[in-house]
Amino acid sequence: MADVNPYWQNYIDGAWVDGGAGRIEVTDPTTGERIAEHALADTADADRAAQAARRVHLSGALTAMGRYLLEHRDEIVSILRLEQGKPLWEAHIEFEGAALYFVYYGNQASTVEGRSIPLESGYMDWTEYEPFDVSAQIIPWNYPIEMTARSLSAALSTGNACVIKSPEMTPLTNAYLARAAKAAGFPPGAVNVICGLGRDAGAALAGRPDVNQIVFTGSVPTGIAIATAAAQNVVPCVLELGGKSAAIVHDDADLDAFENDIRWGIYFNTGQVCSAMSRVIVHESRRDELIERAEKVAKSLSVGPGIERNEFGANMGSMVSDGQRDRAVGIIETAQSKGAGVVTGGRPLNRPGAFLEPTVLAGMTPGMEIATKGVFGPVLSVLSFRDDAQAIKIDNSTDYGLVGDVFTTGLNRAPARYASCAPVRSLSTNGTQAALKRPLAVTANPAMAANRAARRYGTTCKPRTSRSG
Repeated sequence: MADVNPYWQNYIDGAWVDGGAGRIEVTDPTTGERIAEHALADTADADRAAQAARRVHLSGALTAMGRYLLEHRDEIVSILRLEQGKPLWEAHIEFEGAALYFVYYGNQASTVEGRSIPLESGYMDWTEYEPFDVSAQIIPWNYPIEMTARSLSAALSTGNACVIKSPEMTPLTNAYLARAAKAAGFPPGAVNVICGLGRDAGAALAGRPDVNQIVFTGSVPTGIAIATAAAQNVVPCVLELGGKSAAIVHDDADLDAFENDIRWGIYFNTGQVCSAMSRVIVHESRRDELIERAEKVAKSLSVGPGIERNEFGANMGSMVSDGQRDRAVGIIETAQSKGAGVVTGGRPLNRPGAFLEPTVLAGMTPGMEIATKGVFGPVLSVLSFRDDAQAIKIDNSTDYGLVGDVFTTGLNRAPARYASCAPVRSLSTNGTQAALKRPLAVTANPAMAANRAARRYGTTCKPRTSRSG
């Protein structure tokens, strides 16, 4: 096991400090053993972090950051593998995504420009983008360093000071972002990183009038609570609240190629991905063949501790905790009791750790919980359709909206034909990958998707009008 510091502090106003709420244990989900303890922030800690960020914003002293992460790659991915339970190669992929955000948004900073709007003679109207000032960012546990980098890099590059509320189950790697900020020359208070429970530190940040923006990725109920608290101070939020993304597979689809999409769409990061391809809606003429192929993919994966799976390949680590694993098992068992069939998997591994077999389910109806609610685990649900209208109806049977995929060799079917998949914010054809530069539009639906543009994460648009003479 890597040599891990037994105690990690919060980073507030340029100093590493203990937490007012004591300490919280961070465990390796593959063994249940304690990795370390982390300082646990209380309301007062959240207040001090927000005040420090406010002071730095008013000073105007913000610069770029990033090189520090690359210089400490091996150390960071080793810690990430331990606290999140993923294989080493998956940890490297997450790390590379985090580093890329700083490169990308650092280069985008100079392109955040307003526009001119023609008016009648004698008037000139234009818009300018300004920093929000203080951005509070509440981070999910499934991609702790990459999700922090996504919002932090955009906010810093557009002139904001930030408070990061790291996830209590996977808080350790966020410390490296604080160290990177210090190494890059940020003044104390520009970046603050605190680990605290959502009901304490998270709630305190969401309800503060001197926090000017909230960024949150997580569950719908928590997102609604955060938006409600922020609304009391008319503070804007960027919310990404899960998904139940579907792939519509037509009778002419290339199923040989689709096997690769199954592997990456639902079993990468143990299915703990907001945009995971958790539903496959396949034409009834190809249903049996697709189920056989999905079963083959699931059974091909070696499941075990990430620390034993260093090389890229057909392997999968643990879920983030026993509680998350048991929740997924409960949803599977409920689906079985209502008539769904387990093609393969569906059970915890007979060994210590938060492991769940790669699972394929079939025979469910579109209204079942397994087909409409997020499992957030390595669980694929297969449904079938007769025609396009039925495929769209099944796709729209969930309130979640994030991404959707259409697999067909007849490209005239997509994307125009599937524009009526109302919840879907981003539609792909014959692939499940989403690039960093690709925006995901925010929707009024409770299950919101985050826009990855720097303007969304870091600035507010201000109109300006001038009259000549």
